[in-house]
Amino acid sequence: MRMTPRRLAIGMSLWAPNLFSGIRVRRFAPDWTSAEVELHVNVFTRNYVGTAFGGSLSAMTDPYFFMLVRHQLGGDFVVWDTRGEIEFVKPGRGVLTARFEVPRERAEELRRRAHGGAKVLEWFETEVVDADGDVVARVRREVYVREKRRVTEARAA
Repeated sequence: MRMTPRRLAIGMSLWAPNLFSGIRVRRFAPDWTSAEVELHVNVFTRNYVGTAFGGSLSAMTDPYFFMLVRHQLGGDFVVWDTRGEIEFVKPGRGVLTARFEVPRERAEELRRRAHGGAKVLEWFETEVVDADGDVVARVRREVYVREKRRVTEARAA
């Protein structure tokens, strides 16, 4: 069965770590260039003072840049999420939203840079916002990209 953006969004929303953390994947774009994810701050996802737990904010932003890059580049590339940074701007309450974007041109640039097996590390950024559009957190995620050895070797042969 082919993985479609809709199937992945449903699957990620039902995946136990997301389901029980109040994380819902609203959509992946049909061309894999964007995704939208929500965190519902509730008794299980809030901290001691009743606002969004930092671990929940990290979990809601963890794999999405990696997934967008991976689906755009295809199976000839190794793609990993290598590290992340969060700047907490204001307390988060209610429903929080993060939008992830990897334009086609940026993915193609990563493809060119990783051609021949070169290791590429690329930072991506997004903001987590509340229902009023106020920034709750700024997030950076680093993605590793490399063309698979079998592809590089086959091209050389």
